[in-house]
Amino acid sequence: MSDKRAGLSRRGALGMAGAVGAAGVAGLLGTGSAAAAGTGRPVIGPATGPRLHVITFNIRLDTKAAPGTPDSWTDRRPVLAAFLRTEQPTVLGVQEGLYHQVKQVEADLPGHFDWIGLGREGGGRGEFMAVYYDTRRVEPLDFDHFWLSDTPNVIGSKSWGNTVIRMVTWVRFLDRRTGREFVHVNTHFDHQSENSRQRSAELVRDRIAGFDPALPVLLTGDFNTPAETSESYRILVGEGGLTDTWTSAAQRVTPQWGTFPGYREPVLGGERIDWVLANRGIVVERAAINTYRRDGRWPSDHAPVQALVRLA
Repeated sequence: MSDKRAGLSRRGALGMAGAVGAAGVAGLLGTGSAAAAGTGRPVIGPATGPRLHVITFNIRLDTKAAPGTPDSWTDRRPVLAAFLRTEQPTVLGVQEGLYHQVKQVEADLPGHFDWIGLGREGGGRGEFMAVYYDTRRVEPLDFDHFWLSDTPNVIGSKSWGNTVIRMVTWVRFLDRRTGREFVHVNTHFDHQSENSRQRSAELVRDRIAGFDPALPVLLTGDFNTPAETSESYRILVGEGGLTDTWTSAAQRVTPQWGTFPGYREPVLGGERIDWVLANRGIVVERAAINTYRRDGRWPSDHAPVQALVRLA
């Protein structure tokens, strides 16, 4: 099976800290406002030593909104590119990207990045849960996709009350720097059906439990439900034994913004529906919810969530 058919995209083959108080917010505004203003100073930035920089980001599908409007992909794309060049992730899980967007994000990243993904309707059709990675640092050893349904191995399948197809892409990586392996799982839960979200959480929990228990696991996604208070969160963090990197980080370098600002001003203490979760094989050093903007323009209606981690 070719890389392209399998969902592994090669450039050649394709043609190319909890909620903080008022004093804490005041102390963090230097970092937060620098990121928001697009000054080029990273909130977490490139990983050094044995650390990995992981980002989850719903980049918002291209709705063909008119240029000059907040939702315009034409206007948002260069802001997203500037954000990624500033923060320099090791691995990046995106949600909602259509095939042309996924390729454009690759083109906007430095040349040493590649990606793995598959449209949720199969092939290049529908939204991707693409995983991007720095090829200088990590090497994919295995990958697969499954669908959030009663028939997870059937492309494009859906169940549980969701009218939209939902899926997962996962990649097992070798960290070239440390010789360690880890798994990155990336997903997007349903936005309407609570039953679908809970059943999806159970399936993801079970699939992660099926990996080699010695492997560190990172789970990124837009879960469309609040952290800490939702049943899906309880299933993954409580029953699944995963850790929320935002709550477990040794240092939180931004305020606890809501992760779905919808192109408006970010809300302090707002709901976190985008998460980076990790199993016991991961040590979390820093976490951030980044309100990066450039000239007032957001790269997406979501805010990216970042974590600086080490493999335990």
